[in-house]
Amino acid sequence: MHNFRELEVWKKAIDLTTLYYKFSKTFPKDELFGLTSQSRRSLVSISSNIAEGAGRDTDKQFVQFLSIALASSFEFETQLIVAKNLEYISNENYDLVFNELRHIQNMLIKLINNYKS
Repeated sequence: MHNFRELEVWKKAIDLTTLYYKFSKTFPKDELFGLTSQSRRSLVSISSNIAEGAGRDTDKQFVQFLSIALASSFEFETQLIVAKNLEYISNENYDLVFNELRHIQNMLIKLINNYKS
């Protein structure tokens, strides 16, 4: 088992989730159960799957959950693009979130590859 609280990628995912929650507070109220909710859930799923995988017995299981976290990051990326296209998030905030998301994705890919080899 791994201590998820010690994983830098988990810490970054938590920080990004907190930041995005602040930004998404300004989304239109009619999106509360649509894009706002869906994007928040996919973003929370990243850190949640890292934590769940860290609690599994084998590295193979850990990698499986890291892969799910990575997939959730791509799901969130899609929703972030939609939010930008609808002008729910400013270009500056989009860039900030996107760049941090890309960093998290790269960290996940490296971690997955390290455990696979």
